[in-house]
Amino acid sequence: MIRRAEEKDIPQIMALLGQVCNVHAKGRPDLFVMGGTKYDEKQLKAILADDSTPVFACCGDDDVMVGYAFCVLKEPTSDTATTDIRSLYIDDICVDENARGQHIGTQLYEAVKAFAKEAGCYNITLNVWEKNPAARAFYEAMGMSVQKTCMEELL
Repeated sequence: MIRRAEEKDIPQIMALLGQVCNVHAKGRPDLFVMGGTKYDEKQLKAILADDSTPVFACCGDDDVMVGYAFCVLKEPTSDTATTDIRSLYIDDICVDENARGQHIGTQLYEAVKAFAKEAGCYNITLNVWEKNPAARAFYEAMGMSVQKTCMEELL
């Protein structure tokens, strides 16, 4: 079952955020801290209360969360260089490491896509780390393609 995440889900979200951070820390220990989380509980409460930052939860029959998708609705800018489009940015998708291979990520992505269409979005965007080829392959399997590339030089 996919539903909007609620405050009662915060402990489960925190555990999944830790899993995501650990994946990133393995690939980029220079940038990520093993055992860390992207948000704390106070930040999560604010995110969950804001309709422009919907979080979708995939839960089993026991209401235990096995995955989430953090999203951000991006409203049109009013600059003169870009077209005015509404976009949905996927800030983070996580499937519990013990529940992978059950198409939970696909269910989450499809729910996000349906939400974006209903919200009048032109596209869905996200960033994926190069050190996470499984994530990139998943997003490509969902129909996503590269929009731009971020580059760096370590000093």
